[in-house]
Amino acid sequence: MISFLMTVLQKVFSISFLCAAVVQGMPLLYGATGEILTEKSGNLNLGIPGIMYMGGIGGLTGAYLYENSADSIHPGISVLISVVFALVFSIIGGLIYAVLTITFRANQNVTGLALTTFGIGLGNFLGGSISRLAGTASQITVYTTGKAFKTTIPVLSNLGGIGKLFFSYGFLTYLAIVIALICAYILKKTRVGINLSAVGENPAAADAAGISVTKYKYVATVLGAAISGLGGLYFVMEYLGGTWQNNGFGDRGWLAVALVIFALWRPARVIWGAVLFGGLYILYSYIPISGLIQELFKMLPYVVTIIVLIVSSVKKKKENQPPMGLGIPYFREDR
Repeated sequence: MISFLMTVLQKVFSISFLCAAVVQGMPLLYGATGEILTEKSGNLNLGIPGIMYMGGIGGLTGAYLYENSADSIHPGISVLISVVFALVFSIIGGLIYAVLTITFRANQNVTGLALTTFGIGLGNFLGGSISRLAGTASQITVYTTGKAFKTTIPVLSNLGGIGKLFFSYGFLTYLAIVIALICAYILKKTRVGINLSAVGENPAAADAAGISVTKYKYVATVLGAAISGLGGLYFVMEYLGGTWQNNGFGDRGWLAVALVIFALWRPARVIWGAVLFGGLYILYSYIPISGLIQELFKMLPYVVTIIVLIVSSVKKKKENQPPMGLGIPYFREDR
């Protein structure tokens, strides 16, 4: 037993495991940050997994069209086109959800689940269509764009273990951290963030105070979708190297939603929470176990989330609770 524990500790604290945890955690960081922004406005978007699919296939589509139409492929241009396509696809997903739930006041849970189904279906359909367009039955890959996304920081990435742990990732890894920190600052320190929190807590009171509830809900929902979609782009380009796999995301989208609860709706906490979840997600593959025990290890991120949810519910601290208006459609005439 002691030798088993020592083996586990050696694996968990190895540079290779920590780096893998960071890579696994970044899609979750994007998804959770975007969902926090959305939920702060009072909208519960369970369509985040689908939007991440849309961002991933959007980025791949843009890169494929560029690589197969340009006479000379410039990595910088291919990255830019891929990011733009990913954002456009994600924003479309966010707008679909926003129009249905904010303007038409459709049920948020049903709309979100439908959007997830739509996003996964769209991703698999376009992935298969691009493969047929390319004349191949195998997985479609955009090598040049994928390689550009995986480009690490020169010199610093070669500084031994420290360089590998902190500087051996593509730019999307660092962008995810920056976006999370910016969101944390905006929500806590700016008037826009305070107004957004007011909309999520009590939209009727915010409306009476002169805050445009509809505008804040639309902007937060669409911007949150755009950020979440970058998580899908990260998975396709940096994790898979520019390759599309049907249903390849697994349950990462739902892990991002669970991470929101684990972080208690605080973007700064999502940063280390994403790395933790990334580590827990792959822990089973680094320790000598198999069978039922291995499947139990795969449940760890969700078990940790449930524990945090129970503890926060027992303590009942207001700052650790979701927005009071979360999931409740607002109609001005109901005030």
